[in-house]
Amino acid sequence: MSVAETHRAIEAVWRIEAPRLIASLARMLRDVGLAEELAQDSLVTALERWPQSGIPERPAAWLMTAAKNRALDRLRHRKLADEKHAEIGRDRDEEQEAAVAAIDEGLDDDFGDDLLRLIFTACHPVLSTEARVALTLRMVGGLATDEIARAFLVPEPTVAQRIVRAKRTLADAGVPFEVPRGAERTARLASVLEVIYLVFNEGYAATSGSDWMRPELAHEALRVGRVLAGLAPADPEVHGLVALMEIQASRTAARVDATGEPILLLDQNRARWDQLLIRRGLMSLARAEKLGGGYGPYALQAAIAACHARARIASDTDWRRIAGLYDALADVVPSPIVELNRAVAHAMAFGPEAGLAIADPLGEEAILRGYHLLPAVRGDLLEKLGRRAEAAAEFERAAGLTRNERERAIMLRRARAATAG
Repeated sequence: MSVAETHRAIEAVWRIEAPRLIASLARMLRDVGLAEELAQDSLVTALERWPQSGIPERPAAWLMTAAKNRALDRLRHRKLADEKHAEIGRDRDEEQEAAVAAIDEGLDDDFGDDLLRLIFTACHPVLSTEARVALTLRMVGGLATDEIARAFLVPEPTVAQRIVRAKRTLADAGVPFEVPRGAERTARLASVLEVIYLVFNEGYAATSGSDWMRPELAHEALRVGRVLAGLAPADPEVHGLVALMEIQASRTAARVDATGEPILLLDQNRARWDQLLIRRGLMSLARAEKLGGGYGPYALQAAIAACHARARIASDTDWRRIAGLYDALADVVPSPIVELNRAVAHAMAFGPEAGLAIADPLGEEAILRGYHLLPAVRGDLLEKLGRRAEAAAEFERAAGLTRNERERAIMLRRARAATAG
């Protein structure tokens, strides 16, 4: 096997095993940043040694052992330093002895709990949204810094700084490596789900750049969501989020044509929708509802997606049910974005005037003033009402606000068509 082939094999193993290594080390060391550093050290050692010695029969175990030895050395070094500072006291020594013993017993114990702790730590609300996303993709997803940078179209040094600052923030804040309980768990879980869905949405509908989608990001978010559902099977909103992502991801093959041009939902060839993903999504939605979470924000959005998935052709879509689900969603999580989607649903169910009555007041919302989809929706509704000049102006405004090149082209085409019509 060539050096290049060996490196590709190492990268594949690392992508799978990185969360396992970091989570297990963090439980022992109580320091996420140090755990990631030592796990990375084991990767570097593999990259140096395996091209000469060959890939071990059990590569994951080799990486785990290398990481364990580094953790053991670090703890022993810390213990020696503590012995020189008697004021630290006997309790600290005993704590370190217990940690060393735990490492010697193996890092695979309670791996599921460790990974859940890692997810909650990486998504801690003390971090900014950008930091939570970067840290989660790095530690839970196993993505390299340059991969995260490419996915979000930002400079690699920017992502590297976010990750370094995030680890420093966690250490300075003394964030414990644990799964929160009670009311805190509910609040922290919301932060975790937000991060996963942010990553998914950036893959499903890219906010900038020349691509309509970045499927690798959506796939990564779905993978983490499935892992979380397995680790927290009693949390209905986790299943609601997984259901939403599964059903939306089912449309991937139908969302662009052969040249990469976007195809909007009502124009898609539904025969190209992935029926396996739809079935998995509907099963996850059923689990959420069975657990009493049918009216959580993600479960409601999944129920909306399910209405589209169940319609064999666009004209079969139950828009009245979708409008009702958006009404419920607006009660649960009132926001201008939800109202804008509600406007679209009401327009489809009850006519463009009904949709415009909801959309028009949203122009006063500060959060939507730079949001391209508000003028895009208004343009569509105005066009349906025959107010073509107004529609063309709204499409042009939407084109000026979007950062996605494909979307800009669509808006400009619609503006020209409205003007010509």
